[in-house]
Amino acid sequence: MKRTALAALSVAALSATAAPPVVGLITKTETNPFFVKMKEGAAAAAKAQGAVLLTAAGRTDGDNLGQVAALENMVAAGARTILITPSDAKAIVPTLRRVRAKGVQVIALDSPTDPLEATDALLATDNYKAGVLIGQYARSALDGRKPVIATLDLFPGHPVGAQRHNGFLQGFGLKSLDINSKLLAQPSEVVCMADSYGDQAKGQTVMENCLQKNPDINLVYAINEPAAAGAYRALRAAGKDKGVVIVSVDGGCQGVRDVGAGAIAATSQQYPLRMAAMGVEAGIEYARSGRKLSGFTDTGVNLITARPVEGVASLDVAKGLELCWGKK
Repeated sequence: MKRTALAALSVAALSATAAPPVVGLITKTETNPFFVKMKEGAAAAAKAQGAVLLTAAGRTDGDNLGQVAALENMVAAGARTILITPSDAKAIVPTLRRVRAKGVQVIALDSPTDPLEATDALLATDNYKAGVLIGQYARSALDGRKPVIATLDLFPGHPVGAQRHNGFLQGFGLKSLDINSKLLAQPSEVVCMADSYGDQAKGQTVMENCLQKNPDINLVYAINEPAAAGAYRALRAAGKDKGVVIVSVDGGCQGVRDVGAGAIAATSQQYPLRMAAMGVEAGIEYARSGRKLSGFTDTGVNLITARPVEGVASLDVAKGLELCWGKK
């Protein structure tokens, strides 16, 4: 089996007596806590059911070449199912098509390919629903105040970023776009809209710029909790942290702690461990029966907040910490 510097392949479970199902897991990186938890879920499911799990990752987010090398290695190693969080939703498609033509089942985790049909199935958070939940919460939390909104988005054209953004606006009750759009709606209530790339430092800079543009912002939507943390730092430095509601999506342990501390009002929590475990189970089923998973499967989302509001179902911080991913 060939090895590359871009994607290291490791065997997580082996059986010396039979030919167990072989499932591959390829994540964007090995260090992001979200993908670490995903790998834990896949490893536990494979061990419990006697499967071989092959794991690999690119060196950085966006490392399509590393993911391509990992795919080729895993097929050569006998994987009948490959689970992948695509770093580049379009660039990976030709390789996926070649792999599937060989009878390999390919399931996307967390992020879809473009087009969606490039994989057999998608196991992921309903990101539009995640946005709707925090939008509904934010509307109630503003308590009748006119919304003056800043959105700290991902980057242009990303389906997950668009779904969370547009879902948030839909949940708030503002003019929005549907779940299939890759564009970002911008009703008049959104006075500042900028890309944070999900990064804390960029989120802080974006929020600083938004405050210079409109110091009356009272609601911030952030694509994830690192961007939300950056926004909070900028607001606190400007002495405006007490009057602004910040909402986000992810549910990582640090993000949930930020909810408990009051830096983030609410976050929609997603479940990477469940995604990966379900993917491994689908791989084992395909190896044993020949039945492939198809379509989209929602792996669940819950609103986490320390201050629940009427009419919006939520879990408290203690439960959020119990279910979170990353360093507890």
